[in-house]
Amino acid sequence: MPGINRVTITLPAGLLEEVDRLERNRSRFIADAVQREVTRRRHAALLESVRSPHPETTQSVDVGLADWTSELPDDEGLLDPSGGTAVRWVEGEGWIKEPA
Repeated sequence: MPGINRVTITLPAGLLEEVDRLERNRSRFIADAVQREVTRRRHAALLESVRSPHPETTQSVDVGLADWTSELPDDEGLLDPSGGTAVRWVEGEGWIKEPA
């Protein structure tokens, strides 16, 4: 459970009266409203980032995925299939070793 901090905020009297008419738990109501606003602003920032991407991002897009992957190092030697143990999943039992 996340930590809880106590804060003091100042609201116009009319707004506070409206909150009280809508919700008995002011703290929960205000926390929910603040969370929605934080989420909205993060979403807006992400949209702005997509509209105005970093120059390096546009260079990567121009190169294309095929060109980018062709520049990656050879990975054939990263895995030795003969070095592993053959297993299979059995419902209710989990992973079991395959007979040799």
